[in-house]
Amino acid sequence: MKAKYGAAHRINEDAEDGGSPERMSQKIIIADNYAVFRAGTARFVVVEDDFNIVGQCDDLQRLYKASETALGAIVIFAGSLDADLDELMAKAKVNNTRYVVILEKADSPANYLKKNVQGILYRDVSRAEMLKCLRTVARGGQYVMEAAHAASARFETDMVGERARARLSAKELKIIGLIVQGYKNKDIAKELNNSEQVIKNYLRSIFDKTGVGDRLELALFTIHHRVLLDAVGGTGSKIVGNPPGLLPQSSEA
Repeated sequence: MKAKYGAAHRINEDAEDGGSPERMSQKIIIADNYAVFRAGTARFVVVEDDFNIVGQCDDLQRLYKASETALGAIVIFAGSLDADLDELMAKAKVNNTRYVVILEKADSPANYLKKNVQGILYRDVSRAEMLKCLRTVARGGQYVMEAAHAASARFETDMVGERARARLSAKELKIIGLIVQGYKNKDIAKELNNSEQVIKNYLRSIFDKTGVGDRLELALFTIHHRVLLDAVGGTGSKIVGNPPGLLPQSSEA
């Protein structure tokens, strides 16, 4: 007989004859806005004795409701549903729910890793790997598909850019945009109707927030982190390219 996973127990007929209690099948909920993927996942799971699909849904509200009603279930949900992870993890503590997220190829797993989601898979997961993940999570472990580790490394640069962007004010972003275009302090001051000293004060703050040491480093940092470059372009500073002659010299503070 295959091993059964889950916290709940039931007494089977054999137990009345001196047999031992048998664990109930692990409850599974599938929440995905792609019907074909729900059906495919169900086919993976339904033939396994140690799992029992108790519900399927295709939107956030039903996902939240399922998380509250199916105590002890593993919920397989699509990252494309854009669920509030804080809310999901709060429900997990109350209802002993565990989560396995299914990500698209271009999705970053960083936030799911940070929130300690128990299972992280991608759409191209094989049947064998999905079942391995579910059994690991059912035993109380965490399973992260190898592709998620690689994706996390790919997205690390963007996370650095995101953090820098979040620290900077709209005025600071505008100044960065002008620096990337090769503006000197006096030109920036004229453009923004400020004194050069005010611009220098802003630059010191920008250097502290981005962790760079001078204007050249700041320009290269901005160009390297696309999310920051896009934010700078959205301030009205038109970044159309990075010709070498326009990169600022590092001699000016």
